[in-house]
Amino acid sequence: MDWSQVDVTIPRGSLRAAPVPGVHMAGFRYRGSGPVDISMVAHPAVTLLFDLGDQSWTARDDAGRHTPGSVAIGLLPGNVSLTGSGAGECLQVRLSPVLATEILDTAGLTGTFTGLEDVLGPQARRLGSDLRRAGSWEERFALTYDFLGGRLDPGRRVDREVAHAWQQTSRRHGGADIRSLAAETGWSRQRLWSRFRTQVGLSPKQAARLVRFDRAARLLATGIPPAAAAAAAGYADQPHLNRDVRSLVGTTPRGVAAAPWLGIDHAAWPSLMPRDRPR
Repeated sequence: MDWSQVDVTIPRGSLRAAPVPGVHMAGFRYRGSGPVDISMVAHPAVTLLFDLGDQSWTARDDAGRHTPGSVAIGLLPGNVSLTGSGAGECLQVRLSPVLATEILDTAGLTGTFTGLEDVLGPQARRLGSDLRRAGSWEERFALTYDFLGGRLDPGRRVDREVAHAWQQTSRRHGGADIRSLAAETGWSRQRLWSRFRTQVGLSPKQAARLVRFDRAARLLATGIPPAAAAAAAGYADQPHLNRDVRSLVGTTPRGVAAAPWLGIDHAAWPSLMPRDRPR
């Protein structure tokens, strides 16, 4: 796949502030004629992919599971790739796990992927049609924000303590331990662990691992050597990073650094890229 043939568009102007907090979006247009084969890199968010091209792309994993068209990819899905036969467009939406719980039917989504209708209901097909007819990416972003905001369900509100634990895990790049988080919320460790796992889909330890890996992956993508990236991301040492990378994405830190999908993240997700580079 020729990545010089990929155009990236992100929300700007009035949409930049994200009308629905916890949502990040980017539009991708592949102008090439060659095959599409994109390895998705693990990220601490639930990912929605709206396939908007004329030729359907397919999400597949090493176990042989595959879903054509628009898909939702859960937390820790394993080795998932997006394949296709030529030019196309897609809208990628990333939802924080807390927001995903309040918007989607995410039951059973952790560790796998599924069609968008399974997490958004039959309205997903109508939204997909509206996105295809939209005259610009800005219109597509606005339609998606409106749709997601309209699905916020007070009845599925995540506990304030769980939301705080996730927020601090993310802000501290996975460096917040369950003991300190429990003390901050006033809950016992056992209660926080149980409620967090039920509502987020991961244990606090798994969430911290995923957030830590994500920071390391982004540092690697900016050219930081593996040893420095491991130290800056909070790993005990480079072998610790090596084990996590192998377990999460089946490659090496240098393989992550060369991942084409991460190579355009500076354009697609500028607000998520590391602002502080280790010396």
